[in-house]
Amino acid sequence: MITLSALLLPIVLSAVFVFIASSIIHMTPTWHRSDFPRTPNEDQIVAALRPLAIPPGDYIVPRAADMAEMRTPEFKDKLAKGPVLVMTVMPNGPFSMGRNLVLWFIYVLAVSVFVAYVAGRALPAGAPYLRVFQVASTVAFMGYAFALWQLAIWYRRSLGLTLKATLDGLIYAGITAGTFGWLWPH
Repeated sequence: MITLSALLLPIVLSAVFVFIASSIIHMTPTWHRSDFPRTPNEDQIVAALRPLAIPPGDYIVPRAADMAEMRTPEFKDKLAKGPVLVMTVMPNGPFSMGRNLVLWFIYVLAVSVFVAYVAGRALPAGAPYLRVFQVASTVAFMGYAFALWQLAIWYRRSLGLTLKATLDGLIYAGITAGTFGWLWPH
């Protein structure tokens, strides 16, 4: 068993490397450019929603109060007429990249801590690079990609967006695993 303190360097470095890689991936103009296309009639949609002053949060429309209402002809008619949507309303104002980047780095660091925890319990000091890579990449991939599929399954998140984000997760897992394999204690 290897302690988390003995894995502090691969934890921090893998998080830094993944953060840099994700920045490069998301600044590349073609990779994630089509993730969220512009809606038709955007100006009309915004003009219609603005007076409603919907507070920031996650919403589903139409939304039944309970299971009994879901079975009513009126609710089924709402679904049939549409629109049916899941939406996230964000606060008005400029998009805060600083806040998001800090939160993303904390998340990346958390994934690396869990990778260290599992690999440190599963592997001895001096484990071969490929064995460390195998365990670390599996745990990291789970941390970066598995939850994305829940959104695709339950909320019909775009399959293309989900597949691209899963590929991102595979890249991040490889970077994390490579760092742990490289710096694994001997």
